[in-house]
Amino acid sequence: MAKFTVNTHRFDPYRNFKFRVKVDGQYVAGLSKCSALKRTTEVTAWREGGDPSTSRQLPGKTKYEPVTLEAGLTHDTTFEGWANLVHNFQGDAAGSLKNFRKDVIIDVYNEAGQRVHSYKLYRCWVSEYQALPDLDASANAVAIQHIKLENEGWERDASVTEPTEA
Repeated sequence: MAKFTVNTHRFDPYRNFKFRVKVDGQYVAGLSKCSALKRTTEVTAWREGGDPSTSRQLPGKTKYEPVTLEAGLTHDTTFEGWANLVHNFQGDAAGSLKNFRKDVIIDVYNEAGQRVHSYKLYRCWVSEYQALPDLDASANAVAIQHIKLENEGWERDASVTEPTEA
């Protein structure tokens, strides 16, 4: 069976290094890493009174794992501005909580730069913000900042289909 329905000559899965993340309708600049989308559904054991030796398994609550975004340190204030909506260092965060939740879109591209998958994460908010990494004068590394996004679920955008040429 072919792994791709449109491009039946393709056998290799998509790579994980071509992606973009959109917040407030704009792609985040310098994004270098996005953690996995993961959800877990609890298992609820249930036993029927007339069948004492066997328990059944029922799906329980579903939990969506936080998503971490990492970007090289620049003058872009997207991460900092969003994180400040939840935590206002001046003490009165109540006014900031109006727009602290945002929907986020993660787009995945093939090697040719064509969008092949898209996921929408709902009602995300920043639970952790790292403004600066460890600084080391003897290192030769890129300075990375990161945010951890709590979310209330995600779904794949079914309107994004396999490209006709890849």
